[in-house]
Amino acid sequence: MFKLIGFIAGYYFFGFFGALLGLFVGSFIDRMMAYGAGAINPLQNALRQAVFLETVFISMGKLAKADGHVSQDEIDHVEQFMQKLNMTAQHREQAIKLFKQGADPAFDIVPTYTRFMAVCGHTRYLKQVLLVYLIVMALADGHFHPAEEALLTEIAARLGFDQAAFKHMLDMVLNQSHFAGGQASAATALDDAYKALGVTKDSSDHEIKRAYRKLMSQYHPDKLMGQGVPEDMIAMATEQAKEIQLAHDLIKKTRNI
Repeated sequence: MFKLIGFIAGYYFFGFFGALLGLFVGSFIDRMMAYGAGAINPLQNALRQAVFLETVFISMGKLAKADGHVSQDEIDHVEQFMQKLNMTAQHREQAIKLFKQGADPAFDIVPTYTRFMAVCGHTRYLKQVLLVYLIVMALADGHFHPAEEALLTEIAARLGFDQAAFKHMLDMVLNQSHFAGGQASAATALDDAYKALGVTKDSSDHEIKRAYRKLMSQYHPDKLMGQGVPEDMIAMATEQAKEIQLAHDLIKKTRNI
């Protein structure tokens, strides 16, 4: 509405260039009225989602081929990933194309991450979630090949994580995965729980609570959707949050806190 009013008023008082200015100002007011001053423009959010998914599937292909062979377990993991996203046949075809593109040894992944950082680089949680998904992908076949770790280290660096930060995140995800479906063994469960939260047995109760809250905040649906994580992928983030919750519950039970 304000866009049309601005266009007409600008043209009436200042001619053609005034109409363009009025159109711009009116469009801005319309967006403010529709989404609120602090909200994300849906068009920008849609662009983030598109770039995020493109980067995910290209990276999955690159990661699967890192050790020289795309295993059936890795293919199954990608298939399950697409099923969880409830992809249409057309979108599934595009995703497979991106995966194969990334799996091509001659494919240069640098431009993909240059584009990702240009569009999504200022969204902290989006970068973390991308890296977590790729770590889970690397673990899909039950083996963490040195070539996969090298590629993930490179990707982490392009996302702005130094080697220490990446190792810390890798250790947490590896140990969080032990709690999926009750896979943690009784002998190592507590040690795994501390590592899953990124803390140690020597950490205070306050430090453990703070680490837990920070991780749960990272996977909060509203924050992830607000930064551009596709809605269908929120369920996958929720699964990760459940593993963190199980680890925290074990530590609380042990400490009586």
